[in-house]
Amino acid sequence: MRNSIVSASKKGRHSFVNQYLAAYIRYRIEKSEQTFQDALLLAEAERWNGSINRLYYACYYIASALVLKAGLDAKTHAGVRNQLNQQYIKTGLLPMEMGKLYTDLFDSRQKGDYGDLFDFDRETVLSFIHPVRAFLDALKPLAQPDS
Repeated sequence: MRNSIVSASKKGRHSFVNQYLAAYIRYRIEKSEQTFQDALLLAEAERWNGSINRLYYACYYIASALVLKAGLDAKTHAGVRNQLNQQYIKTGLLPMEMGKLYTDLFDSRQKGDYGDLFDFDRETVLSFIHPVRAFLDALKPLAQPDS
């Protein structure tokens, strides 16, 4: 009797954790879409550094959702980038261009956020918009929770 109660309790906790994780993954996917829209608004307002920041974060949120769904450990931005490259780019599940895009955005966001007297220009920001949209569209179905 005790074993069946313990087993049922473990299943209940497992189910709760799975539901919580699925909800968190869905939240990250939605946040990636909202953040992409924010990037477009900032680009329209010619706020180039802010737009680069939001483009990076749109990719980060969807990549972190994918990493979470796979049960991989990534506690930092670099960890998400490394897991994406190791598990999806190097294995051919995603094209190399997407790994390069993510790394370029990672570096650009750092430069725009922390570089003194540095501003992105219109051409640079606009060159990222369509590839980021493609990145989000490619990762979204892979990141969707099963439940």
